[in-house]
Amino acid sequence: MNNPKQSEILLESGINELEIMEFTIGDELFGINVAKVREIMMVEPVKPMQKSNEYVEGIFKPRDKVLTVINLSAYLGLGKSEKPERDIYIIAGFNNNEYAFHVHTVVGIDRISCTQMRKPDPVIFGGKEGVATGIVEIDKKLITILDFEAIIAEICPETSIQVEDIDKLDDKKRNSKHILIAEDSLLLSKMIVEALHKAGYVNTVKLDNGQDAWNYLCELRDGGDRIEEHVNCIITDLEMPQMDGHRLTKLVKSDPALKGIPLIIFSSLISAEMRIKGKELGADEQITKPEIGKLVSIIDELTQK
Repeated sequence: MNNPKQSEILLESGINELEIMEFTIGDELFGINVAKVREIMMVEPVKPMQKSNEYVEGIFKPRDKVLTVINLSAYLGLGKSEKPERDIYIIAGFNNNEYAFHVHTVVGIDRISCTQMRKPDPVIFGGKEGVATGIVEIDKKLITILDFEAIIAEICPETSIQVEDIDKLDDKKRNSKHILIAEDSLLLSKMIVEALHKAGYVNTVKLDNGQDAWNYLCELRDGGDRIEEHVNCIITDLEMPQMDGHRLTKLVKSDPALKGIPLIIFSSLISAEMRIKGKELGADEQITKPEIGKLVSIIDELTQK
């Protein structure tokens, strides 16, 4: 089953909407950003991997690429499928990698406004921190938007942000610069802040979504102080509740008082298509997670002009 995705469901840049694919695990309803979905297919036999993470079922090769299969039911502690032969693999791509997520059924696709998404309680599903990036209600159904990057970061830490990469950078004086970060993932935002502090960018403000970041910028703009005394660079994720990164980019770059602030999109969703959108909206740079060393180097370049 091919994915009816980006080529057929292109959204206008900066309008604060996204498409989500709904799927089930047991009786629970979940969602994934369609921009991450490469394909959906029926389950296939997998080759188990010795000494792998307990949530990794194994690997399989549907065509020319070997994919790791993540059992979301086991990860979330929701039990096995009643009809496992009818289960589905959602092939998802982000951070320049692809994974097969084992789910029970795929329900369909809905377009939503990011303003519909609410940040969930940070501890759900047996105490896993930040396993969901948002909760949205559609037709009186509550859908949990899972934080797939955080799931992979927990299962395969080596594929996520490596704070150690900062050690490879040149020593520079960076503590005078003020960095605003819009990132909703609890796990990834901690990693980003830790990496920036280690690099010397200790003056950071981290906010949970684009709306909070925009409100913060507007307060500074309207407060009378020079903007550069408080923000020298903005780092934004793309997929966030309330306001996504493209909408934030559009607002910042359309504002006469704010458009001069360097803005970097730092997201797992960067692709050729996304780069075009980001450039059209005025983003100064776009970097794929987890390239934290490259992010610091770009901040150096943009804030020293």
